[in-house]
Amino acid sequence: MNRNSVVINPLWFLVVAVVWAAGLMATAQAQEVVAVRSEKLELRLETVAAGLEHPWGMAFLPDGRVLVTERPGRLRIAATDGSLSTPLDGVPPVAAGGQGGLLDVALHPGFADNGLVYLSYSEPGEGGNSTAVARGRLDGNALREVEVIFSQQPKFDSSAHFGSRLVFARDGTLFVTLGERFKRRDDAQTLDNHHGKVVRINDDGSVPEGNPFAGRAGALPQIWSIGHRNLQGAALHPQTGELWTHEHGPSGGDEINISRAGHNYGWPVITYGKEYIGGSIGEGTHKAGMEQPLHRWVPSISPSGMLFVDERIPGWQGNLLIGSLKFDQLVRLELDGERVVHEERLLKKELGERIRDVAQGPDGAIYLLTDERKGRLLRLVPAN
Repeated sequence: MNRNSVVINPLWFLVVAVVWAAGLMATAQAQEVVAVRSEKLELRLETVAAGLEHPWGMAFLPDGRVLVTERPGRLRIAATDGSLSTPLDGVPPVAAGGQGGLLDVALHPGFADNGLVYLSYSEPGEGGNSTAVARGRLDGNALREVEVIFSQQPKFDSSAHFGSRLVFARDGTLFVTLGERFKRRDDAQTLDNHHGKVVRINDDGSVPEGNPFAGRAGALPQIWSIGHRNLQGAALHPQTGELWTHEHGPSGGDEINISRAGHNYGWPVITYGKEYIGGSIGEGTHKAGMEQPLHRWVPSISPSGMLFVDERIPGWQGNLLIGSLKFDQLVRLELDGERVVHEERLLKKELGERIRDVAQGPDGAIYLLTDERKGRLLRLVPAN
């Protein structure tokens, strides 16, 4: 052998082959495409990013990347090429367990100027935990100047029914949906706590003008509407600007409502659901002074995430899309004003994963998060 010859270890070839194959598998996973047929159009379902642990909420950055929360307490940035950032620094400590953890994420309406990101999460503290909202300024791969601007009161030792969606209204105030903590369901009917409520706050956590119970003795001033169970979907109506919400019923009785100032949505006095172990709840399905749902599901679909679709998805404009945790489905609702006139169930066979959140991206596509140990960020687009 020439003394200048290079001796190549056969093990090196094996390492290169393994790395190359792993890269091909990751690329194939990121580019996986599944055909989906709707009553209105044909679509394709693509995997954008994989390897997320129980993702819960998402928000689109101006450059098209996506902020994604993972329930164990991580906030990541997903790029369109399928890459995921390392977890961002600055996320507050969360009480991760059961339904609790890092939940929703939203951008301030003035994000382009102030860089503010809002997070909802289960906050540990004296007496147990509760849903809280924190905000911080996005700076590279970190949140800076993080502060808690709202904390649900009182704290309670429970791992269930935290809510929680964040929706900015047109006037810049922030709606926060809050669960009644499961074992504290009667709290949903009283004004001295935040359990089972929608609250409305300013972007700094202060109380805005126009809240219906502000100034009433014994009432918490942030409360907007009462009588809710566990709201995990909320969106502004594109024409009216009103807040539409949905919530989990017990065994049956999931429902859609329009959350209006000072209105009472009945839980647990009226409901179309039953106890999990059987038996009725409350006083029936109707009572004076309590709102009827716009739409309800019996049996429950376990709804999560809510989106009004715009004109960029032809055939679906003005429709309401809602994820189903129980049936691994995407539910499409056609509306006539405030009435649901038709329902279609999608992805029953194509996906097989719990859909936690649904949003429409700056590219017009529908994006989904699957609530799994190996969850995914998916994109649903017209086939043509």
